Amino acid sequence: MAFKNTKCECGHQNALGTVLCESCGKPLHEDASSTEILEMRYDGVARKSQKANPGLIDQVWNFFSSVKIAVILIVITLIGASLGTIYPQESQFINLDASVYYKETYGTLGHIYYLLGLSHTYESWWFILLLVMIGASLVICSLDRVLPLYRALHKQKVRKHDQFLKRQRIVVDQDLPQGVTQQEAMDRLSAALKKKHYRIISEDGALMAEKNRFSRWGPYINHIGLIIFLLAVLARSIPGWHMEYYSAFPQGSPQPIPNTPYYLQNDKFTVEYYSEDEMPEQFVQEGRVMPKLFETKATLFRCTADCDDPVKEPTLAEVAKHDIRVNDPLEYEGLMVYQYDFDLTPKLVAVKPVLKDATSGEVLGSFEIQMDKTASSYEVGPYTLELKEKYLDFTLDENGEPRTQSPEPNAPAFVFLMKGPGLSEHGEPYMYFPLQKDKVRFKEEVLNKDIMQHVIIDVESMNDVTISDSKSYLNVRKDTALPFIWVGAAISMIGLVLGFYWQHRRMWLKLSDNRLVLGAHTNKNWYGMRHEVVRVLKEINVEVDSKAIDRGGNKA
Repeated sequence: MAFKNTKCECGHQNALGTVLCESCGKPLHEDASSTEILEMRYDGVARKSQKANPGLIDQVWNFFSSVKIAVILIVITLIGASLGTIYPQESQFINLDASVYYKETYGTLGHIYYLLGLSHTYESWWFILLLVMIGASLVICSLDRVLPLYRALHKQKVRKHDQFLKRQRIVVDQDLPQGVTQQEAMDRLSAALKKKHYRIISEDGALMAEKNRFSRWGPYINHIGLIIFLLAVLARSIPGWHMEYYSAFPQGSPQPIPNTPYYLQNDKFTVEYYSEDEMPEQFVQEGRVMPKLFETKATLFRCTADCDDPVKEPTLAEVAKHDIRVNDPLEYEGLMVYQYDFDLTPKLVAVKPVLKDATSGEVLGSFEIQMDKTASSYEVGPYTLELKEKYLDFTLDENGEPRTQSPEPNAPAFVFLMKGPGLSEHGEPYMYFPLQKDKVRFKEEVLNKDIMQHVIIDVESMNDVTISDSKSYLNVRKDTALPFIWVGAAISMIGLVLGFYWQHRRMWLKLSDNRLVLGAHTNKNWYGMRHEVVRVLKEINVEVDSKAIDRGGNKA
């Protein structure tokens, strides 16, 4: 590869790829007779993505440093995100089989939607990969541009080459008025620029005025905020950083919150409805019943002992109480519990059947079966009952195999292996249905006809059946990343404000032989820039047309 000389005639040695001399601003690789407006985005400083003969790492850098690639990635991500809004996401469901729900609710299109994985778009590998690529693009785009920009602005020289001055977009080149000396002109211009809040640096008949340089960092501050935002979003996949849990909480018993040491108890649920006088007449005619207020009086417990013991009851310590309403959640150490829905349908909570001798009818003992926390074994009189299977909503599939339709105790069934007097050494199975309707429907006597010659499990009265009057559906959330998301959004907004509401303005002046040469540059709002130049030059009695000094762009 041929050596390319980047040393300027002023003596400054520039980095390879530099377009304008970092010291005097003279174009390094252009014809001296050219009058085209200079590209001033990074003051001509070399960027890494412009490196000649790039290697593999440089090619990856160039790919992610491209604004065009960044825009394409953002558009693809927006399209992917919009696809996730066509149908509800799986995370919004409570106790539903997604593979069945989409097909039954939305037909063939819903089934295809589920098979394509769009039902969990925002947790999918490809969506997360897109976010990572956007983050990488933000980082590399910023580094590729902010470092050259910093070098260019940090090393600014006062005295600039004539080509640099005369090839700016705004240029004034004319003699000083009669009676105005060079020193007097320099003093008046400096005073006028200071009044307009410019920072002035002068040097031997040359002057550089600059203001609002901080606005140039606005886009990069915006990028920093977006990077923090994306990292916070990705951090939600870290275990313990994010949880979204929907569940029903029957009244009166503490329920565990998965993956946390907490238990939540629905102490009392109340619902208040609008009266006919309070509702629109149309709703009254339609027979609508609308809840005015539904509230869960809840207690939050922390498990302190025996938390994972399947036999012992966990030891719970109360940590918080709150009346949960819509938009008024229970909050405790980052955990938030929202009111989501309710169900006033009575639900079976527990039964306390007795074990009877089939011949004499003698009661041998009783035991309690909890629907949610069923014990693994029971000792009842001389018999032992080991729980083998549990079906909260018992049914038979197309092959005649038993399964549960849902986690709700709509048709509970329990299969016990019973051991004791009169039974075989290895025990005999007993299938027990607590509800009378299920005993008849599934023919409990036929299923247990051999063992029921010895013992019978039955409930003697409804006093031995515990029914929940109401069930409150609550949404339990924990989002450790949320504060970082807000911080990222705030930083991004600060960057946007800096970039939109201020302009970086610079003027370079040279006075020699009673002649003034001025070049001015701004990153935006050229209309304001050229009028500011006109007002400043009036201080030395130089009258110029604001449109005539603008060599490019819209002259209106």
